[in-house]
Amino acid sequence: MKILVVGNGAREHVIAETLKKSRHNPELVVYGNRLNPGMKDLSVDYMVGDIMDLDAIKAYAEKQKPDFALIGQDDPIANGTADVLEKIGIPSMAPKKSLARLESSKSFTRDLLKKYNIPGNPDFRIFRKDDLNVAEEIENYIVEDLEGEFVVKADGLCGGKGVKVVGDHLKDEKEGVAYAMDCLLDDGFVIVEEKFVGQEFSLMSFADGKSIVDMPVIQDHKRAYEGDKGPNTGGMGTYNYPGNLPFLTEEDLEDAHKITLEVMKALEIECGEYFKGIMYGGFIATKRGVKLIEYNARFGDPEAMNALPLLKTDFVDVCLAVIDGTLADLDVEFFNKATVCKYVVPEGYPDNPVKGEKVEIGDIPEGCLMYYAAVDKKDDGIYMSTSRAIALVGVADTIEEAEKIAQEGVEAISGKVFFRKDIGTKELIDLRIKMMEEIRG
Repeated sequence: MKILVVGNGAREHVIAETLKKSRHNPELVVYGNRLNPGMKDLSVDYMVGDIMDLDAIKAYAEKQKPDFALIGQDDPIANGTADVLEKIGIPSMAPKKSLARLESSKSFTRDLLKKYNIPGNPDFRIFRKDDLNVAEEIENYIVEDLEGEFVVKADGLCGGKGVKVVGDHLKDEKEGVAYAMDCLLDDGFVIVEEKFVGQEFSLMSFADGKSIVDMPVIQDHKRAYEGDKGPNTGGMGTYNYPGNLPFLTEEDLEDAHKITLEVMKALEIECGEYFKGIMYGGFIATKRGVKLIEYNARFGDPEAMNALPLLKTDFVDVCLAVIDGTLADLDVEFFNKATVCKYVVPEGYPDNPVKGEKVEIGDIPEGCLMYYAAVDKKDDGIYMSTSRAIALVGVADTIEEAEKIAQEGVEAISGKVFFRKDIGTKELIDLRIKMMEEIRG
């Protein structure tokens, strides 16, 4: 068996590693926009090219003739890579372009939930660049309808960084209107919606268009600095518990599962074809129940580094079941363990990161997994670009043990780097538990 992996980050590194563990003993071929040293070691061939060049990906796939492709990154999924590969007889573990609007267009997803009466939507409005008096309309909506508690979202793909929340990133409605107008210039659309108060969680699900299987529930940390301060990033780290997160209820997970199931069914009606791949719901538990923040149409990064090392079922079998539409017939299991993932990033990330700095990798502790992201391997070592560099993951029976392993892992990386020490710690999680107790009364 031969499998094509499209992408080159830490998420794709753990995807490749998990595929290689399969009893099918697949050969991996990779197409990415940079060389990932960890993926290079796992593959029999590696092509570096423009990840948005559909003709180049098609030509590489025609040459390699893989049994299927797993597309890891959001941009090539949104660009229609699965459509192009399907036309030459190669199925993908990723949705086609029309279905990928679930992630690539926030307005599409909000409208989808509204049209099919699916719970989880906030009070929202979509504004268009050519709307009459659009700036005034946005300000009126923020002040009068949302009473100053609002979120502004760019419509397209922004790597988790296109969302700005009042009180966190925006001072008042004036700044909100100004940011919304910037978004309109870029996308032609902007979404303004009510601000939710609660705890966010990530629930990724395998989906074959007819049924879904949920992965362990995970919490992500988007903010750059400790204590959840600073600008948004692609994700500084993540953690999960054995079982549920301590501030969520079983009902929260059931409600999130139902929303994803209903959205998947609505997508088939709306687009006329099955969603095959990963449906990753970013949810928030609030006083009024579980609400949807957004969907992604692929594995999360860092969430993939928590979920895939816990996958007990053969990953290739899972991919084939998704592609064949037989997911309901496969017993998908995960190990009941805790994981903590912490990212090492360049100093100054995300706003003004240093570039081209060398990092030294010391003694990685036993039980710590390491995945390369935006790095270059040269003759004399590993060099960072301007984005997240290396993910370190602790896996253990308890969250305390997993956090200790991950922390020892990031401390073994030296250079002009930083990381969040607080991810997965008791102090931070206790604050979340306390917050939800107060919210739920």
